Amino acid sequence: MNHVKSLACVSCGASYSSLPSTYTCAACRGILDVVYDYGSIDCEHIKRSLAANPDRSIWRYERLLPVSPGGPRPSLRVGGTPIYAASRLAQEIGLSGVFIKDDGVNPTASLKDRASAVATAMALEAGAATISCSSTGNAASSCAGCAASVGLPTVIFVPERAPAGKLAQLRIFNAVVIRVQGSYRDAFNLSREAIQRYGWYNRNAAINPYMVEGKKTVSFEICEQLGAALPDWVAVAVGDGCTIAGVWKGFRELHDIGAISRAPRILGVQAEGSNPISVSFRTGKPMQPGQEDTIADSIAVGEPRNPVKAVRAVRDSGGTMIDVSDEEILSAMRLLGRTTGVFGEPAGSAGLAGLVRAVREGIVDPSASACAIVTGNGLKDIQTGIRAAGEPITIPPDIALLERELARVAPGVLP
Repeated sequence: MNHVKSLACVSCGASYSSLPSTYTCAACRGILDVVYDYGSIDCEHIKRSLAANPDRSIWRYERLLPVSPGGPRPSLRVGGTPIYAASRLAQEIGLSGVFIKDDGVNPTASLKDRASAVATAMALEAGAATISCSSTGNAASSCAGCAASVGLPTVIFVPERAPAGKLAQLRIFNAVVIRVQGSYRDAFNLSREAIQRYGWYNRNAAINPYMVEGKKTVSFEICEQLGAALPDWVAVAVGDGCTIAGVWKGFRELHDIGAISRAPRILGVQAEGSNPISVSFRTGKPMQPGQEDTIADSIAVGEPRNPVKAVRAVRDSGGTMIDVSDEEILSAMRLLGRTTGVFGEPAGSAGLAGLVRAVREGIVDPSASACAIVTGNGLKDIQTGIRAAGEPITIPPDIALLERELARVAPGVLP
């Protein structure tokens, strides 16, 4: 059995039964949160079950998810992503220890697969014929991939700026892709209208309360993988607010049931050109829509739909939020690749960029340890990757020219 108790509105507190197609509060249209009966969860039993379970996907945590036990699942293996101790990276940025959780190796190359796997399972439980969402790219491709694995059609809405790599994924998964002439806000609004009119299953993380549940599994894995070495801080990029809400909920739940003795502090990172949630966090005022001016398309969200959960997550963890420039994101992409061999897309590297700045500004103490979650693979946005790292050396097949160029750009490789 799972241990879901109810759905609760984060704004007015109204309570609802947990049904696959229940999305928002009927009283105030607020965002809902999945509430579990934590008192009924036997922590030691769950630990023993996990230790004996060879399945490394997110479904190893089935009892802490809102899905029906033994119910239908997408066939892609989501979760079980690696975590790396990055000693060279830690030394360069001035921390006692740094871990990199690489979620870019999920089936469609982003953390969003965790949410989409749960969305697909819930859609199947609801008997839905079609799944739909709006996205800047990663949520869309993950939704389309997970749905394709079980033969469910998808209708996806993306803004004009969506990178070509993500559009290619969508079409390969046979999604009906609607490229909306306008911003993410425009794409979201059109998707909401269409979903309501045609009765499609709504995968939008800003609406569907079950998406946070899928995303929290990244924290379950971090706790399992690191054990007593659980870091002091976890840094994660913030767009709509759903991912950071899920990251904190995973740690909080494990702490509530006694599986961990303490939870990390959360460092939420937004791009300077798209930072309405961090502004709300710092001012204490309700979020106001902002611009979408950043190279990190996955977090270029001018009107986030999950700001309440995001701000509460950071505050409840005792953490903070920070903004980074596009140049800092590009620098973090290079730093991550050079020191760890992990290629993160701009949004996937933004968490690390924020961690670097937080150490520099004294927010994170040098004696602390931290984990940066890489939320998406760099191959999703090759153009920005090249912008970060530079073009290759191009020469005729001439050894003398080769030696001259190597002496110029990489003298250390010459004997």
